[in-house]
Amino acid sequence: MVRAALLGLALLLAACKSEPARLELAGQTMGTTYSIVALDLEAKLDPDRVQAAVEATLERVNAGMSNWDPASEISRFNAQDSTDPVGISGELAEVMAAADRVHRLSEGQFDVTLGPLIELWGFGSRTPDTPQPDDRAIAAAMALVGQDRMLVLDAGGSPATLAKTQPGVDVYLAAIAKGYGVDAVAVTLRDLGLSDYLVEIGGEVVAAGRNPEGAPWRIGIERPDTAGRSVQQVVGLSDMGMATSGDYRNYFERDGVRYSHIIDARTGRPVSHATASVTVLAESAMMADAWATALLALGRERGMRIAEAQDLAVLFIARDAQAGDNGFVTTTSARFRDLQAGR
Repeated sequence: MVRAALLGLALLLAACKSEPARLELAGQTMGTTYSIVALDLEAKLDPDRVQAAVEATLERVNAGMSNWDPASEISRFNAQDSTDPVGISGELAEVMAAADRVHRLSEGQFDVTLGPLIELWGFGSRTPDTPQPDDRAIAAAMALVGQDRMLVLDAGGSPATLAKTQPGVDVYLAAIAKGYGVDAVAVTLRDLGLSDYLVEIGGEVVAAGRNPEGAPWRIGIERPDTAGRSVQQVVGLSDMGMATSGDYRNYFERDGVRYSHIIDARTGRPVSHATASVTVLAESAMMADAWATALLALGRERGMRIAEAQDLAVLFIARDAQAGDNGFVTTTSARFRDLQAGR
């Protein structure tokens, strides 16, 4: 009788338990769009409340790191000519410390001071129909570039400080701020009690827990083809960040030459190697975002050497006219293969 009573109670509780609610949110931020899919296991959250919390988080991140908002924290830093240390928020200090780490480990190819070169080549507020820069213009821009030479970060102070070593230096956070925004939204969802979700901002992703089918979230990696959109490979993702950087959407052609928006920090010119895109899986979307940009700038050969040395999970897609797979060939790091094999 006791067993029967317990069984009856268990069946009653199971019948009373709500089915998980699927939350789907979307909007605009950071000059692009965001989308969220989350499972509310107890079906108790108001979607409007979740959306409001997400929007507040994104507004906070933009207020700190948007290069397009003249009132943002980083824009105000860029506008001042002083070389005195400036107190910065904890969030900006975290992003700058991560940028310094990737800059150092990527042989300087990840560099948040590349703004003058990005503008010069027509990938900022200028347009690609501006005249191609000559050697003198590139040299002048390079004089204001160099993250390790131009910026001094003290992330351990209270508050943390950031300083320029000469006036005119700008900090451009497009290659890391979106990833940080994804992570910040993920923290907001966790604070609301959600443990199974997928957050995406402009292609940068973080996934936690399981998808509605009870499996790792499945994310498609786009084939870097300018002629159309298709999936090159699908990966499983759980409790990790993911980012892809490619040269196939933001570029221009002039006199038969293709110019990518990815700038080689050594030469001040767009990269010219055959690597078309890089996908990175990392402990956070911020690190995945920064490393994807750095490794694309490095190219497959140099990038793979660093990826293996740093135990990074990376997939390179390179153009290869001899390849049978529509002219592309993929190469993966050992860590990437282990993750996809469930090891």
